[in-house]
Amino acid sequence: MHAQESSAKKVVLATRNLGKVEEFERMLNEANLNIQVLGLRDFPEMPDVEETGTTFAENALLKAEQIAAYTGLPALADDSGLCVDALGGAPGIFSARWAGAHGDDQANLNKVLREIAELGDPPLGARFKCAVALVIPKGHISGAQEVIREGEILGELVLEPRGANGFGYDPIFQPSGYTKTTAELPSEVKDRISHRGRALQAILPELIRLL
Repeated sequence: MHAQESSAKKVVLATRNLGKVEEFERMLNEANLNIQVLGLRDFPEMPDVEETGTTFAENALLKAEQIAAYTGLPALADDSGLCVDALGGAPGIFSARWAGAHGDDQANLNKVLREIAELGDPPLGARFKCAVALVIPKGHISGAQEVIREGEILGELVLEPRGANGFGYDPIFQPSGYTKTTAELPSEVKDRISHRGRALQAILPELIRLL
C-alpha cells in the first residue's frame, strides 16, 4: 500500500452503481481531499440494503447506516431519482426499479417515455433530486454522527434520448438553461450542476470536518 493510501482517511461508498461510484470518486478527487474511497470491490460481501424509506433522504440514510455498521468505517450513500411533473413526481424514489428489475436503465427510461407518450402532449417539466447521507460509526474518533444534505436540478424531458456520457435517465433530461441533455454534457459540467454534485458539494464540509 502506498504511504498516501495508508495515511488517507477512508470512506465507503454504499452503492453498487458503477456510474455513481465514478461520479463520487471524480468529485471527491476534484476537491483534492486526502480521502481513500472504498466500495464494492473492497467489500465484495457487502450486503444489499433494502430501500424501505419513503423519501430520498430516508433511503440514503438507511444505506449509509447499514454499510457503516457492516464495515466499521464512515459510509457515504445517496438516493436519487427523476421526478416528472406530468407523472405526479414519479418515478421518484422508485427510479432505479421503475420498470421492475433494479438497475435496468434502458427499461426504466423507456417506461417513462412510454407513459409520457400515453398522456398525449403533456408539459415536460422534470427535476433530478438527490439526498446524500454520511454516517460516522461508533468507535470513530469523531463519534457516531449522521449528516444528510440534498440537491436538485430543474429541467425538462426530451422525447428522443441523446448522449452517452451518463447513466440512468441522463439521456432524456435537459437541464434548464442548457441545450444538451445531462448525457451530452462534459463530466466536469455535469458534476458542477447535477443534483448529486450539488448534494455532495453541500456535504463536503461535513466530510472534511468529521473524517
